[in-house]
Amino acid sequence: MPRLRHFLPLVVVALSASVTPAFAQPPAWQPKTPPLSTPWTAQVGPANALPEYPRPQLVRPDWQNLNGVWQFAPAAAGAAPPFGQNLAQSILVPFPIESALSGIAAHSDRMWYRRTFTVPAGWAGRRVQLNFGAVNWQADVWVNGVRVGGHTGGYGKFSFDITPRLSTGANELIVGVFAPIDSGGQPVGKQRRNPGGIFYTAASGIWQTVWLEPTASAWVTRLDVTPDLPGNRVRVIVRAAGTTGATATVTVRTGGTVISRGTGAVNAEIALPVPNARRWSPDDPFLYDLDVALTGGDAVTSYFGMRSVGKAMVNGVLRPVLNGQFVFHVGTLDQGYWPDGIYTAPTDAALRFDLQAHKDLGFNTVRKHIKVEPDRWFHWADRLGLLVWQDMPSMTTGRNPDAAARANFEAELREMIDQHRSVTSIVQWVPFNEGWGEYDPARIADLVKAMDPTRLVDNNSGSNCCGFDGGNGDTVDDHIYVGPGNPQRPSATRVAQLGEFGGLGLRVPGHEWSPGNGFGVEMVPNGTVLTDRYVSLIAGVQRLVSRTGLSAAIYTQITDVENEVNGFYTYDRAVLKTNAAAVRAANRALLTGARVLPAAPLPVNTRISLRVTTPGFTDRYVRHQNALAFTEHVDAGSAALLKADATWRITTGLADPTCYSFESVNFPGEYLRHANSRVRKDGNDGSDLYRRDATWCSRPGLTGSNVALDSLDFPGKFLRHFNAELWLAANGGPNTYESAVGFPADVTWQISPPWVP
Repeated sequence: MPRLRHFLPLVVVALSASVTPAFAQPPAWQPKTPPLSTPWTAQVGPANALPEYPRPQLVRPDWQNLNGVWQFAPAAAGAAPPFGQNLAQSILVPFPIESALSGIAAHSDRMWYRRTFTVPAGWAGRRVQLNFGAVNWQADVWVNGVRVGGHTGGYGKFSFDITPRLSTGANELIVGVFAPIDSGGQPVGKQRRNPGGIFYTAASGIWQTVWLEPTASAWVTRLDVTPDLPGNRVRVIVRAAGTTGATATVTVRTGGTVISRGTGAVNAEIALPVPNARRWSPDDPFLYDLDVALTGGDAVTSYFGMRSVGKAMVNGVLRPVLNGQFVFHVGTLDQGYWPDGIYTAPTDAALRFDLQAHKDLGFNTVRKHIKVEPDRWFHWADRLGLLVWQDMPSMTTGRNPDAAARANFEAELREMIDQHRSVTSIVQWVPFNEGWGEYDPARIADLVKAMDPTRLVDNNSGSNCCGFDGGNGDTVDDHIYVGPGNPQRPSATRVAQLGEFGGLGLRVPGHEWSPGNGFGVEMVPNGTVLTDRYVSLIAGVQRLVSRTGLSAAIYTQITDVENEVNGFYTYDRAVLKTNAAAVRAANRALLTGARVLPAAPLPVNTRISLRVTTPGFTDRYVRHQNALAFTEHVDAGSAALLKADATWRITTGLADPTCYSFESVNFPGEYLRHANSRVRKDGNDGSDLYRRDATWCSRPGLTGSNVALDSLDFPGKFLRHFNAELWLAANGGPNTYESAVGFPADVTWQISPPWVP
């Protein structure tokens, strides 16, 4: 991969071999105390730092984990590697240096890592591969004083054959890292040196597993596995090194049953039949086993799912299809941050937790937001059955990066796609988010599609709010907060999706990154209101499926992240803020087509009056006066004008036939609508905005009887009376008229006989 020209490599001198290292014990490692601990923080230590085999789709039985305590020191530009020198600090690999679990909890632009290792005697006669899951950002590696290679890119795997550099007994391994974070032009996602708001703590250095494994002289380096449902087969390319004249034998099986077997050249396609395939889906995440053997002795195991991804016209609307069937995508934004490990989950159980939470809450999709996770995360997504939208980590927010930054971005983008081709759960690539670091969006979307035509490509998630829409790709993707609002409709070539909405915030004392400072797009007072508000938002999403052709919706977000408190879970994963059963029921109803919220049918083309149900005010009715809406006492002796002002005709919803509008009887053509949250009576100007503002969806009353009138465009906001005025209000919102006191009764109305028949 190219380096950015304005970034100098960490080391400017090449030093050669035969260094005799000092093999003293490193200084003792001690974790720092994180602002928040997770349920897994105390489980982490030198003997069990992510001990699981890290690469589930290319597994070898013999390996040596190099996670654990290494020596560490900050570095200076141009400094020589510290061969044979003990470093002053200890770090727990693979936790990034800024994390509490690393034992460092501080940032350095440049750094040294050092440790020793011994190759097992049983590996004699085989090649030895040194593997890195990911290092942020630019790494150089030495074994016994000789540079064995380097890598640029904060999210990709890389390996070196270190066999020629090995010695009997102890071997010295040194890694030098350059991590400029947002002072450089490279992809960093939401990492910042000075985090705040929607940007978070940096994650520098080694942040995924480091390990050794022995191979034959010809060895597998990657498997590209592509299911082909129409062809009843799976297509496999075995990427390999040292393979002059070698062939590969590939076996598909399930349990002990062999489905098919084929042999062919390495680096060329081998097609194997998979008749009557059991199709992978979120509801049935079935996976086949795959065995690969090279002539010469190297053998690996893997797995794959049989599924297809595409788009098709369904009842005249372009939809995403999985295995040929429309499946609505409902998921959350998943940013993959941890208060103790920052970018690195403390344990494999923790890594799985967030994905299992999606399943438990009834989601079928997860958008991995501008970060690339370790392979085991994708393994759990495959096993649990989640549709993954994979973002490319963005460059810093400025647009039009220079030529060197663009070249590096495209190299890292290609690496991300190449290294994840075989992941069953990935169904969509997202190269840009909200225009951050964006350039040539149409060309980049075409480039990604050319790299991988088997998945959907999102030109730019959130181009409606803050980016440039290249006009191509497979999707048009809006961000609307709180939403769900009125996203764009699909076209003949692009599926409509809501790439972000929600952001409802709730602070939970004792579980805050910075107590009292957490924020959300809209703050709510408690978990009951948060649950009700979320369910109402999903009801709004459901209306958009039929009304505007929406095919996907991603809620922000699964957990709090630092000072963002808009998660279902707190940042430490200790508290679920919502009622899990209610959230799951809403999500499953959306996916199955059942009603998310029960309707309260109203008599269309009938005159009615809307009566207050709040105790002590039940003699009051909704009326208009000088265009504004109020409640007022009405009785048989009231003036004829007041009675007329308090009488409405129910019509089919102006913007949605499943909802309702309320027409004034003494001003025909004028309807009850909200404008800047105040409710009023206005004439129909024919605009789409007016029609939406004048459309109300009828729900069972929040007190258990009668009806509540939910805004079409602002689900979870209801017609409410407050000090006699009528407002569009959320329960416990930031405005005075959204006070939680008396809210259920104030938004519950009785459909009464009209004062003017």
